[in-house]
Amino acid sequence: MTADRQAERDAIQAAARRLLAGTPTQSTGALTVLQLAAEAGVKRWVLTHKHPDLRQAFEDQRRAADGVPAAYQHLENKIADLEAANRRLRADNTELTERVDTYAQVIRELVTELDRQPRNVAALPDNVTRLPNPR
Repeated sequence: MTADRQAERDAIQAAARRLLAGTPTQSTGALTVLQLAAEAGVKRWVLTHKHPDLRQAFEDQRRAADGVPAAYQHLENKIADLEAANRRLRADNTELTERVDTYAQVIRELVTELDRQPRNVAALPDNVTRLPNPR
């Protein structure tokens, strides 16, 4: 094996380690063959045609990591928790909105019923206080 070929292999292996660890230095950090080539500083065809074993090893490691660099895997759990909390909050919000709408309808019906009653304050039950009519 020539020195250039060995240098390419070393660069690709080091780049794969950096990408899988979530510490890229020359790429976006995405776990793709294209970003592996960019991280290693080689052309994509060098990786896919001259070193297919390294490409395959990288893809196997990526699959094992579910496509998420190790440095970011703890965030996957946090994202799942936040999404669950978001779903709960949205459901609570929907329930509360429906409840407020129901209360508003009841208040409108009570106001209508009170408007039908005579204005005689003495005719109202003891626990009802008529508010001034803003109309």
